Amino acid sequence: MFGYIMVNKAEMKFREFDVYHSYYCGVCRDLKKKYGICGQIALSYDMTFLAILLTGLYEPQTRQGSCKCAAHPFESHETRNNAFTEYAADMNVLFAYYKCRDDWEDERKILKLLYGKLLEGRTGKMKTVYGEKVRKVNFAMQDFIDAERSGQADIDTLGGLFGRVMGEIMAVREDEWAESLRRLGFFLGKFIYLCDAYEDIEQDIKKGRPNPLKGRYESADFEEECRIILMMMMSECCKEFERLPILENVEILRNILYSGVWGRYEAVREKRQSGERIQPRES
Repeated sequence: MFGYIMVNKAEMKFREFDVYHSYYCGVCRDLKKKYGICGQIALSYDMTFLAILLTGLYEPQTRQGSCKCAAHPFESHETRNNAFTEYAADMNVLFAYYKCRDDWEDERKILKLLYGKLLEGRTGKMKTVYGEKVRKVNFAMQDFIDAERSGQADIDTLGGLFGRVMGEIMAVREDEWAESLRRLGFFLGKFIYLCDAYEDIEQDIKKGRPNPLKGRYESADFEEECRIILMMMMSECCKEFERLPILENVEILRNILYSGVWGRYEAVREKRQSGERIQPRES
């Protein structure tokens, strides 16, 4: 379920995008430092949002630098690193591990099994560093996976379970902001899960995979119903965000929450309405 928490680049100032990308490169550097190339493969824009959000809230000491990499070998890119780019890198790897395990058990993808084993071998220190946090995320993710595999849970239940996972990841500390971060993550997680189910519905029906939207797909109100639910989820998410005392990079975060997260949904909806076939993808 990666790839939904994106920026709307067309609506950003050039300097804002440079700052955003510097955090993306920062997470990438932390992935390489802690997990090697196999960790970098898991890099996603989703956890860049987490790093910028927590940086804006807690204002840690942040190191600015520049680097070249395999993806951009001919020019240096600005980087920003701090405790929360490192945390985002750890959570990125944790999510990637769960995705590999799920793909192996559902579809027996051998490459995902091997990649998952590599990631699992590199995540042992997380339990020492984060302790109770990782335990809570593990339990929440297992509840979600079990409910999804049962094929019996409805969209609200599954969305809520994935929301719990995201809520635990967002609430990095047990402090005065933990409840707002959990609620922000909860509603963002529900939004992501519904977007993912909405995008995959045709392929899931074709391949006989569980999808809680199957019973609604033939309804004349399917599109409108999905859109209304998504708008409700993001409304609650943004409400919690605006309660946080964030000043640093707040316009970047608003770009993501008010515009960027809708990018893939809008692209899928337009293809579906035009009758264009929606290509299967890696979640």
